[in-house]
Amino acid sequence: MYEKQTAAMTSRFQTLGEGAAPYRADKARPGGEVSAMEPEVTPVEPEDEELWAPFLAYRPGDRRAERLRAHAREDAKRGQRHAPRRASALSRDEIVRTAIAVADAEGAEAVNMRRIARELGSGTMSLYWHVASKDELLDMMIDAIVGDAQAPEPSGDWRADLRAGACTTRDALHRHQWAVNFMTARPPAGPKQLRNLERSLGALDGLGLDKATALTTLMAVTTYVLGAVLREQQEANGERYMAELFEDVPEAEKQAVIREFVQRIRTSGHFPQMVAMLDEGVDPDAAETRDERFEFGLDCLLDGIATRLSRVAAQPPPAPA
Repeated sequence: MYEKQTAAMTSRFQTLGEGAAPYRADKARPGGEVSAMEPEVTPVEPEDEELWAPFLAYRPGDRRAERLRAHAREDAKRGQRHAPRRASALSRDEIVRTAIAVADAEGAEAVNMRRIARELGSGTMSLYWHVASKDELLDMMIDAIVGDAQAPEPSGDWRADLRAGACTTRDALHRHQWAVNFMTARPPAGPKQLRNLERSLGALDGLGLDKATALTTLMAVTTYVLGAVLREQQEANGERYMAELFEDVPEAEKQAVIREFVQRIRTSGHFPQMVAMLDEGVDPDAAETRDERFEFGLDCLLDGIATRLSRVAAQPPPAPA
């Protein structure tokens, strides 16, 4: 028992990486079983074109993309004002879905225009009729994943809406594990992100909150979800690390190493709380309790928000000017 617990605790010190098994919270009840999920991606809508933040255009340019776009402009001057037949056979949605599949399998660093063209059986030039650059493609990939984790339409029950959105976001981030770290390096400026924000703010409408407080409330939930997913991926990566570390070590030798480490903890006298946890059989990284632990923390956060909201409701309305 101690050996398993200590191996689990060791995993929390391992670095994040790609490839840990995805998890899903059963939103119908706390502590639902963990289950794998297949990737799903919301289509890229043509009307979204007008909803991308303008500052994205001011990033450092992709020289290859600029060169190919220059060729396209020259084609247009010569009268070829529509995409050639091979490019017309593609769609932006297909390109984005293919890129996400590559990133899911091999990590975001594997995504480049040449690789995606090869996956689609197309020429790289054909992709540039639909996507301006690799940076734009990566933005679309993140926005498509956000669309997959679409916030629910406001139901009138703010707590149920925020809870459902948090669980859906967690599911999506575990399906696309590369996205968590990647999202932190890109501005949250996509059309689907705007729609999710609008819906989520709508869930808090009518509660007497000013918009700054409503936004801060949503940020608190989002921050919790991102932190929880990072922690869960760290746990899973730690499990994989330990399995690889002891892959060629005989079981008896592995158990002896772990027992010796546990004994050092117990006899040092410096870790009474950790020893008590071991004595109670607590495994802080147990895969079977990840849903339960996530939902416990989420409910604690929502309880705190509810308490704050009750204080707002108890305040008298401002006196008329």
